[in-house]
Amino acid sequence: MTALRDWFKLVTDIGERPLSETREATEEERIELARELDILSCEALKATYVIKALGSGRYNFSGTLEAEVTQACVVSLEPVPGRLSESYSIELGPIEALQDETPVDGDRVVSSVPDVEPIEDGRIEVGSMIFGVLSAGLDPYPRKPGAEFEWVDPKLAADPDGASPFAALAKLKPKP
Repeated sequence: MTALRDWFKLVTDIGERPLSETREATEEERIELARELDILSCEALKATYVIKALGSGRYNFSGTLEAEVTQACVVSLEPVPGRLSESYSIELGPIEALQDETPVDGDRVVSSVPDVEPIEDGRIEVGSMIFGVLSAGLDPYPRKPGAEFEWVDPKLAADPDGASPFAALAKLKPKP
């Protein structure tokens, strides 16, 4: 993820009071986001978030994401505009502490704690988390209203009598 690489906060920026911020993607960032997400375009992206200290090096990152995107219709490949409005809440913790808390049962890792995003080198990767929320919020199968998938198997089109799966069996049946 490179489009929002400059979107980060240092844990030293967050005191006892929560840090609130609103951020909008630049045109260059939106173009790169569209390329990374394999969508036609990202017309707008605005993230409002709060980072709150929870103690013991843990933080809560929560807020809302608003975006306007254009995806390709899965049927016709025509542009399909869409709006996203997503809320999120993500727990963060130092990577060292997370590794210590991960229980292991033989060769497999057993997760008994909720998903916690790692904080590495004292950096909270805001852009990476916003990218994840945006990616998860996209319609996996955008479809333009009225778009119909009308495919006919060329083999069936060439032999209309063979349209039924039992047509071949019927030909084998002895005639009275």
